[in-house]
Amino acid sequence: MFRFAVAGGRATRDPSQDLRGALRTAGPQKHRAAVKAPELGKLLRAIESYQGERSTLLALKLVAHTFLRTSEIRFGQWSELEQLDGPVPQWRIPAERMKSRIEHLVPLTSQAIAILKELKVQAANSRFMFPAPTKEGVISQNTLIYALYRMGYHSRATVHGFRSTASTILNEQGFNRDWIERQLAHVERNDVRAAYNTAEWLSDRRIMLCWWSDYLDAATGESATVG
Repeated sequence: MFRFAVAGGRATRDPSQDLRGALRTAGPQKHRAAVKAPELGKLLRAIESYQGERSTLLALKLVAHTFLRTSEIRFGQWSELEQLDGPVPQWRIPAERMKSRIEHLVPLTSQAIAILKELKVQAANSRFMFPAPTKEGVISQNTLIYALYRMGYHSRATVHGFRSTASTILNEQGFNRDWIERQLAHVERNDVRAAYNTAEWLSDRRIMLCWWSDYLDAATGESATVG
């Protein structure tokens, strides 16, 4: 812009040249570590064998089955669950707790419901799914990642990495990209597409998540089989 101004006689010099070498360029984007499909079963079995707090184990399993972010799991409240024993159980996460600031609906599989019901017993009368004696009243933001570290997955896996693993496998299996991206609560970057593409694809995502939960069971070595 300054060079254009100089060429047009609107400025006498380009002051941006004084900053050359003074500002560092952004380094390459760092991707959170995520396990590949062949390694997923070993990680899931490590989680099942975790000797720490039971609620931490259940939180990691819930992340795996729902693709939710750590903060969305940590601050989960029982009032957000709908029709847990009905035909279309789901988790309605309010906009203020989402990174995108858009309400997120999460279809719940039978496996996710079993996890939540066990958590309900542990949480007793707390309004939170993961109550803890912290300033925020819930487990800390490092609880889950430190648990993975104790399992031997430092620099090999992250909580956020479950989302990447799920996305990769589901895309490879041919599931609709829109379903996957909506489940990940990714915001559509194309403004025109976003304006017209408001569907939740709830029934489709429910089918996809049921397949995914069965896939996780099979990878863990449990009785369910992948369809």
